[in-house]
Amino acid sequence: MKNSNETPESVNPQERIGDWVLYKNNQLIAFNKPAGIPTQTDKTGDKSLLQLAEIFTKSAVQLVHRLDRPASGIVLVSKTAKALANLNEQFRNRQIQKTYLAVVEALPTEPKGRLEHWIWKNGQTNRSVISTEKGHANAQEAILEYQLLGSSDRYHLLEVKLLTGRHHQIRAQLAAMGCIIKGDVKYGARRSNKDRSIHLHAWKLSFQHPVSHETVVLTAPLPVDSVWDAMGAFLGS
Repeated sequence: MKNSNETPESVNPQERIGDWVLYKNNQLIAFNKPAGIPTQTDKTGDKSLLQLAEIFTKSAVQLVHRLDRPASGIVLVSKTAKALANLNEQFRNRQIQKTYLAVVEALPTEPKGRLEHWIWKNGQTNRSVISTEKGHANAQEAILEYQLLGSSDRYHLLEVKLLTGRHHQIRAQLAAMGCIIKGDVKYGARRSNKDRSIHLHAWKLSFQHPVSHETVVLTAPLPVDSVWDAMGAFLGS
């Protein structure tokens, strides 16, 4: 039986996927994925963003990258094989810039910094394990940069620039430095959010258009809830 709590309260069942579209043309389409929607089909069988995108475009499409189910924000989808190949190359060359916002429970010891670890996925727990040394045959380098944007009485807003794209990288690396993302019980949060989301948002994405070669910069509006509303004051817009 499907668990009714799998879909966050913030996702209105009457909402059309067209309301999530941030950008589209003949090659690409970008969505502002709500938390709780799987990017691709998972074991729950819930409708995925990829399936909804194919319904919306009335054609087969492919994911350019992924975003954790409990997180929200930008997901880029390719309509053509040529565009996908071009963007995959940009990812490999680290030409695509991804910026996230994370609401964390503890103040970082330094207001800005760079985290470098080795990371690998534990398939049994679906968690990522990190270390300062390689130490594991499947370990990959994980690098991010963070900056503190502001603090409320209870929470702190970090801007995170992802330099490598690994499984649960931001969640695991921030937790390792003692800054657990709000609601992320998988990585040690004291309590879950009521809607099972985590306060991690894929905020900005910058890439070169595969045909025009123009620089495209996308920004995804924040989810609507009291914590994100408060944190939005630190964004200066």
